[in-house]
Amino acid sequence: MRVHVADHPLIAQKVTVLRDERTPSPQFRQLTAELVSLLTYEATRGIRTEKISVTTPVGPADGVALSHPRPLIVPILRAGLGMLQGITDLLPTAEVGFLGIKRDEETLEPHTYANRLPDDLTGRQVYIIDPMLATGGTLIDSIAYVLERGALEVICICLIGAPEGVAAVEAAVGDANVTIVLGSLDSHLNEKGYIVPGLGDAGDRLFGTAN
Repeated sequence: MRVHVADHPLIAQKVTVLRDERTPSPQFRQLTAELVSLLTYEATRGIRTEKISVTTPVGPADGVALSHPRPLIVPILRAGLGMLQGITDLLPTAEVGFLGIKRDEETLEPHTYANRLPDDLTGRQVYIIDPMLATGGTLIDSIAYVLERGALEVICICLIGAPEGVAAVEAAVGDANVTIVLGSLDSHLNEKGYIVPGLGDAGDRLFGTAN
């Protein structure tokens, strides 16, 4: 597994505004889209391409196109939906699926309550998007889900993460072809499992349901 924490002043500035409790939901959504576009640029350095030729107004030119099968983008419901625009702006031809996974509060077993993914992901590069990497449980289950279906590579894009979550994912996936791209690696998780300093509940802030 590889971890990449983006190091760019524009990314740091947008993360700072997202953290601010005074940032209203409309601005939070817009900043999230902008930040995800920047993180997508970092995350797609290894995207598969193939050589093609095109004709410009003045002559032939060699170039590249995205390889087939197309990349698959998987937002983790519900908060991942708020990141979708930012990645599809850069990958408009990618296929989009949806995955909802939650854990039973008593058994702690994962339960998939929403699945709009192809059954066969053989040879696919899969981009999982979820704002927060806290304990890592949801991301671990999501990665396992797509790898079991044959995904060639999994790239996870998160706005922020905690060291505990990164360590948990690494322990779970081992040497699997997985990359995590973060806008910030924060200090720690508190006793309630929230990222510190974090930015609050990303889903609530994206969709305007915060208290």
